[in-house]
Amino acid sequence: MSDEVEPGYVRVRLDLSYDGKDFSGWAKQREGRRTVQGELEDAIRTVTRSKETYELTVAGRTDAGVHARGQVAHVDLPDEVWAEHRDKLLRRLAGRLPHDVRVWRAEEAPAGFNARFSAIWRRYAYRVVDHPGGVDPLLRGHVLWHDWSLDVDAMNEASEALLGEHDFAAYCKRREGATTIRTLQQLHWVRDASGVVTATVRADAFCHNMVRSLVGALLHVGDGHRPVDWPGKVLAAGVRDSAVHVVRPHGLTLEEVGYPADSELAARNLAARNRRTLPGGAISGCC
Repeated sequence: MSDEVEPGYVRVRLDLSYDGKDFSGWAKQREGRRTVQGELEDAIRTVTRSKETYELTVAGRTDAGVHARGQVAHVDLPDEVWAEHRDKLLRRLAGRLPHDVRVWRAEEAPAGFNARFSAIWRRYAYRVVDHPGGVDPLLRGHVLWHDWSLDVDAMNEASEALLGEHDFAAYCKRREGATTIRTLQQLHWVRDASGVVTATVRADAFCHNMVRSLVGALLHVGDGHRPVDWPGKVLAAGVRDSAVHVVRPHGLTLEEVGYPADSELAARNLAARNRRTLPGGAISGCC
């Protein structure tokens, strides 16, 4: 797969955010299912007065109900379309898009840029409240209520065993032909002054349901139902554990996507497509 843009086209990087409540995830689906990709591609086609739909490539496909503050996508537009609309594209998209999705930046991407394969990390936040009265009504669409008091120190201690490169099969929904090896760079919990407990989760990439499964396991530690070493033991077992609860999606937000310097894009794209292995075995699939 090449990252070369076809002659006569310009690759445009889009930085965007959305409230996932009423979306069936990022990716286009069968007729009648509302998705972020579908809304954006329809809007771009409309505001550029194009007959064809220009397909978007995204940094991370979010599931139904998951939000994004710092999502990144790219689209390849014909030279003449970009030249005509580049200066007014943001304003026109703002007038065409529904209020739960917004594009904040649309710029010509550097050579070799790919929103998905150029990324070196994705950072998510999962927000929880354990107040006995529940969640502030103004935050209810973005914060999970956990009906048990949480020990943040215990959750942070348990998180340490999950950091690094591992096969996260125990915390992922398997997909045919894809590896579940990931490098978890950060997993840390903080309680703010208002009582909201936020998990910051950063990795080079995530497999399906990985963040919400990790959060579910660590909440069991925080509320005392499982010992501190339990999430690490589940990881080491390498198989899905029915005791690991996949928490609801509305507490999860994609906060930021990280990219290397422009000069390193080509090397990163190649590395991201390589098959991952762990010592002692080979597992096929990319990212």
